[in-house]
Amino acid sequence: MNPSPLLDLIDSPQDLRRLDKKQLPRLAGELRAFLLESVGQTGGHFASNLGAVELTIALHYVYDTPEDKLVWDVGHQSYPHKILTGRKNQMHTMRQYGGLAGFPKRCESEYDAFGVGHSSTSIGAALGMAAADKLLGSDRRSVAIIGDGAMTAGQAFEALNCAGDMDVDLLVVLNDNEMSISPNVGALPKYLASNVVRDMHGLLSTVKAQTGKVLDKIPGAMELAQKVEHKIKTLAEEAEHAKQSLSLFENFGFRYTGPVDGHNVENLVDVLKDLRSRKGPQLLHVITKKGNGYKLAENDPVKYHAVANLPKEGAAQMPSENKPAAKPTYTQVFGKWLCDRAAADERLIAITPAMREGSGLVEFEQRFPDRYFDVGIAEQHAVTFAGGLACEGMKPVVAIYSTFLQRAYDQLVHDIALQNLPVLFAVDRAGIVGADGPTHAGLYDLSFLRCIPNMIVAAPSDENECRLLLSTCYQADAPAAVRYPRGTGTGAPVSDGMETVEIGKGIIRREGEKTAFIAFGSMVAPALAVAEKLNATVADMRFVKPIDEELIVRLARSHDRIVTLEENAEQGGAGSAVLEVLAKHGICKPVLLLGVADTVTGHGDPKKLLDDLGLSAEAVERRVNGWSARQV
Repeated sequence: MNPSPLLDLIDSPQDLRRLDKKQLPRLAGELRAFLLESVGQTGGHFASNLGAVELTIALHYVYDTPEDKLVWDVGHQSYPHKILTGRKNQMHTMRQYGGLAGFPKRCESEYDAFGVGHSSTSIGAALGMAAADKLLGSDRRSVAIIGDGAMTAGQAFEALNCAGDMDVDLLVVLNDNEMSISPNVGALPKYLASNVVRDMHGLLSTVKAQTGKVLDKIPGAMELAQKVEHKIKTLAEEAEHAKQSLSLFENFGFRYTGPVDGHNVENLVDVLKDLRSRKGPQLLHVITKKGNGYKLAENDPVKYHAVANLPKEGAAQMPSENKPAAKPTYTQVFGKWLCDRAAADERLIAITPAMREGSGLVEFEQRFPDRYFDVGIAEQHAVTFAGGLACEGMKPVVAIYSTFLQRAYDQLVHDIALQNLPVLFAVDRAGIVGADGPTHAGLYDLSFLRCIPNMIVAAPSDENECRLLLSTCYQADAPAAVRYPRGTGTGAPVSDGMETVEIGKGIIRREGEKTAFIAFGSMVAPALAVAEKLNATVADMRFVKPIDEELIVRLARSHDRIVTLEENAEQGGAGSAVLEVLAKHGICKPVLLLGVADTVTGHGDPKKLLDDLGLSAEAVERRVNGWSARQV
């Protein structure tokens, strides 16, 4: 562990504020080194945290947290915040079962003002806090820290529009890490926003044209002039950017400050002190570099967004799901199917709300760039956009995580399903997701999808079934969703073909006696494991909607008891669909619904989480045996 004499003195922001401002750059270095070591051991979000070190220090140095409220958008950049707010000695537990959450969490610390995990919520939440403080007559301040990527979502602009029309004391910090500004110019926003730099650019062009022949004769002079010209052009572009930003945010009713260098911590403190004393909506535009301080992450912030660990030699590794594996992940199965299908059908269009890598679309973008659309963090728009494409005869495939599909529910209902448009939703990360925890868990899609008219909802039980059901749902002339889990499954060999199955029909995977397991998706495998011990029947239902009523009725009439299994909320899920079928046909049989109970799940190892939820093979066997004994 690297020595960190200043960081070791800090157990709370109160300790931080006792430091002299001139000590803060050194503290930033120690904090960044600590991050490299801690994330290197535990894994987690990486580049975004390295880029937010100085900003985090400055915010806690100036604002009286936890009385003043810091609301971090998404939360990928919250590790420095956690370290400075008394959780430094727990960082080795980051994202592990029973350890620190990977995102701010209200029940974890009083310094976590708002629980986050999805993008673009910070401005609205901080605005609500500021409005409450005004009603209470409090002088507390609220700050929203939002990245430029999160500003692509409509919710952020809805909050800006609302805030600009309210007389509240609110600061929005726009952490812009898509462009890099040198320390010498990053803190000169007024200079950059003026016409001086653009005038200098014009002047330089004139001088260069008039003196080119002379400069050619002076060794090194032309090269130096070209470097100066490049720098001036860069400054001119930044000045124009600042001018446009100023106009945009001031039109929303905010007083704009910036851009400022987000890695000059002393200057940040001065700027923030001035802003804290101001009244009304304020916006501070901060320029940072994602991955700052770690060259590999600086050069490839997308690759180093999250890492599994950092070996001692310094070569970062990616999360295990992105490593070459002996068996493909469900995401990789989808990515290959998508490319194969697109090669055979020119109508196929792929859409992602800013999840190209996570959803397995990298190869598709490379092979079919004209049919690939990344709409940014704008799930609602992604769905409606797909609807427009479908109206004109295209075959859109929306690649989206289960947890993010929740954000586009209205559009899914009104813009797709009610119009019966043939849009296929490839719903990744269904079920328990592990380290990212409850904000990213895909535990509700079966419940909220199966109640929508015209929807087809499929749940593949292994990797080959995933390809099979994607092909089946793609060719259906209706809205359809194929939901599949994170990572790998059973390792089933995957076909290269485009075979389909009958929509709404399940299949018996094992014939047994007395007990019938009616299983959906990822729960077919544990059902088979338990059925071997109990000599039970296992049905792989394949579809949650339309559900195979004939198969359910046949199993109910030929068995003593039924057990439904799903990696989804029990309420309104696939098990509920089975009960509805039994009620419709007047069949009264003992039924045990096994799914995720009415609880907020934790984070950590998925196998441990499933066991706690009673959904591992061992837990299912215990629950079924106990329940069966009570039926005698």
